[in-house]
Amino acid sequence: MRIAIHVFEDAEELDWVGPWEVLAYWASVRDDVEVVTVSDQPGPVRCAKGLRVLTDHTWDDVGPIDVLIYPGGRGTRSHLGVEAIRERVRHYHREGTLLVSVCTGSLVFADAGLLDGRPATTHWRAMDLLPDLGDGLELRPDDRFVDDGDIITSAGVSAGIDVALHLVARLGSVDEARDVRRGIQYDPLPPV
Repeated sequence: MRIAIHVFEDAEELDWVGPWEVLAYWASVRDDVEVVTVSDQPGPVRCAKGLRVLTDHTWDDVGPIDVLIYPGGRGTRSHLGVEAIRERVRHYHREGTLLVSVCTGSLVFADAGLLDGRPATTHWRAMDLLPDLGDGLELRPDDRFVDDGDIITSAGVSAGIDVALHLVARLGSVDEARDVRRGIQYDPLPPV
């Protein structure tokens, strides 16, 4: 199983690093799971808070993937209305790739028409943007994530960790997800 995490200019760091941590930990104990990062161009990618990252692949050389994680952040706004990006996510959807958004990554899926008539969530501040990008979306503002089969959307930032653990449970097992949660010492009860 090959999981690709899209890293782009102004992507929110925890939106992709949180799922990467969960899924990379899982991959470290499973020979049949690989987690890679992918960007538009080779070279450093500057994320929302300034973290600079070198990804494993570009879209040109990433090859087939089974799961695509699309994070959010202010960088998603420049993805909206770009037909090449719409077609890319539609292509992966047609190919049977499981599409997973974190935070405002769902806006990109909606803009591509992939959330029409579906339940979905996103960051609470962007919830009012979703209906304008699709047709007949069923907003789920109180859900941490919404699994609608071939597309999963999640709320903002830390919800990406929750949806990644859900992926481990769905694609592996609940016991594996619990082992990963223990392994990364993720305790979702906030200290304040």
